[in-house]
Amino acid sequence: MRITAAITGTLSSLLLAAGCAATGPGKGDPSAMTIQLTSPRFAHDGEIPTLYTCEGSDTSPPLAWSNLPAGTKSVALIVDDPDAPDPKAPRMTWVHWVVYDLPAGVTALAEGAAAGGMPAGAKDGSNDWKRTGYGGPCPPIGRHRYFHKIYALDTVLPDLGQPTKARLEKAMEGHILARGELVGTYQKKK
Repeated sequence: MRITAAITGTLSSLLLAAGCAATGPGKGDPSAMTIQLTSPRFAHDGEIPTLYTCEGSDTSPPLAWSNLPAGTKSVALIVDDPDAPDPKAPRMTWVHWVVYDLPAGVTALAEGAAAGGMPAGAKDGSNDWKRTGYGGPCPPIGRHRYFHKIYALDTVLPDLGQPTKARLEKAMEGHILARGELVGTYQKKK
């Protein structure tokens, strides 16, 4: 019993000395702090209006976020659909929008921002249509979920060109202070 307590105490001291606290907010535990991500056009788990889809004008939806932690230097946004091509038999995650280096002082994107209203400094990555910018929901079959994911980073990332989601996620490793998520759904009307 004494040996176990001594080992546990020594291990805790080593972790704290190394800056690796077992719990708490920060790079070691990004789930501890959550960014609130919302849209005035659809609720969490609600239906995305047609305007923001391939059946509408494919306009990027308005998004707003709050609760960025101290030390945030930039923000990244990824929108993807894990239900492609069929929610009953998903085979891939389809990427709709990749944005990075949003300035830390920015707390919203206006409707249609992807078409020319992005904040100064923000950079676009490549979506799965092999182009930059926003590509709205366009599910081939069934009702799909669209995950809007936002990340507070402790750095401004270098210019990555037009990175894929995977390349951006790799660049963000070790820099995520907090994250948030807003899920919308969509099924084609026609």
